[in-house]
Amino acid sequence: MFRTFFLVKDRCPRCNFPIRREEGHWIGAVGMNTVVSLGALLVTQVIVFALTWSNRRAAPVFVSGFLVAGLVPLVFFGPSQTLWSAVDLLMRPPEPADDIDPRWLPPPVRR
Repeated sequence: MFRTFFLVKDRCPRCNFPIRREEGHWIGAVGMNTVVSLGALLVTQVIVFALTWSNRRAAPVFVSGFLVAGLVPLVFFGPSQTLWSAVDLLMRPPEPADDIDPRWLPPPVRR
């Protein structure tokens, strides 16, 4: 799915699914990355505060906060984009214009 760590391919190498289906597609991925990053930062801060409550030292709080706030968005960059593509695929099933390999399309739903 990726050419480099930060460069996403245009289409899935297996099924030819277009990764960017429309303009502004990655806004959802940015939102997912933000929520996960802030959640990780919140959990980290609660744990560090609980562990250092009796000492009341600021260094562990700041160091752990800066590390989590700097690393989690970078590490979660790729997974957020692929997860958002999966969410988008669930919300909007493949269309003929997507030009997907027919072997990977689900069978039609009969009512």
